Amino acid sequence: MFYLAPSGLYRCHLLDELDWLEHGFGTRHAAWRPEPLATLRQVHSDRCVYADGQPGRLGEGDALFTDRPGLWLGVRTADCVPILIADPERRAVAAVHAGWRGAARAIAAKVVRALQQRFDSQPRHLIAALGPAICPACYEVGVEVAALFTQWDPAITRCCPVHLDLAEMCRRQLLAAGLAEERIALSGLCTRCRPQEFFSYRGGERHGRMLNAIGRRA
Repeated sequence: MFYLAPSGLYRCHLLDELDWLEHGFGTRHAAWRPEPLATLRQVHSDRCVYADGQPGRLGEGDALFTDRPGLWLGVRTADCVPILIADPERRAVAAVHAGWRGAARAIAAKVVRALQQRFDSQPRHLIAALGPAICPACYEVGVEVAALFTQWDPAITRCCPVHLDLAEMCRRQLLAAGLAEERIALSGLCTRCRPQEFFSYRGGERHGRMLNAIGRRA
């Protein structure tokens, strides 16, 4: 469901079907900054921020959502899961940065609730694309971190060592929030396994980040 576009961005076929939408998942070679762009100071939280149309950094948080045309929403990642969400009925969009702390607090489900509350979005209509992120084989965590995810995987702490599938945890949260399975797409691309394409914090790159963004066409 994902493919590399000539622009150097990864795109999702499910989101491509919406002719009013623009989106892209960044790589280390995609030097792009769509304008006007709204971002956040990402703090590994579960805070969802409404973008009212103004570009720039809109405070602290890890998810942005809006229904304003012409405004891009962006999150930066380097192993964490970037999630781009679209509501074809309300023409609302969201961009989510899900690290383990945000995922443990179910940030994916919370942004769905934010869309419901603000726009009366119906979860069954939503489309979610989960972009390149670290794969479980590359993501070993302690038992104390794994224990935070037993709600979505009761068996997770029985393995040693524990390899956390962060994208799968987010997918299960979206399913629990009411999204249809066929409307959730996972890239299957690991940021650490593919250093030629992606920045990876676990791979030793402390500063490089990919920009992932979504927006309504003006």
